[in-house]
Amino acid sequence: MKLYIASSWKNQHAVEMLTDILRANGHEVVSFVEAAAKDSDRKDGSFDFEKWIHSDDGRDRFSYDTNGATTSDMVIYIGPSGTDAWAEVGAAWSALVPVVGLWAKGEQSGLMRYMVQWYNDYREIVQFVNEIENAKETAYATAK
Repeated sequence: MKLYIASSWKNQHAVEMLTDILRANGHEVVSFVEAAAKDSDRKDGSFDFEKWIHSDDGRDRFSYDTNGATTSDMVIYIGPSGTDAWAEVGAAWSALVPVVGLWAKGEQSGLMRYMVQWYNDYREIVQFVNEIENAKETAYATAK
């Protein structure tokens, strides 16, 4: 199953760990973390975020993220996150891509939380994704 994880950079380690777990279970994960530019100026504190947004790399990252969210089989949201991750959730939802999420303290979603099927534990999300994939494989094998 092709998955996109929508989240914030402040959740980078959680995104990386969930990516590893899902891949170990045979899933394809589109990772904004892996796709991000490894600019040396980000490390020394001189990174100009506004300049980057308007650069070719910023536009490429926008396309990568929106395509990942709208063409995957499912989006996984890890909160709390900011406006970019919620925009990805909205794009996925409008493209009829199912969205599951890991609820976190401090999540500031309002009515738009109804776009997401919420879980309180990442293991429940992994189990859900695996069950869907297994059901698809069983249905495919039965149809043969």
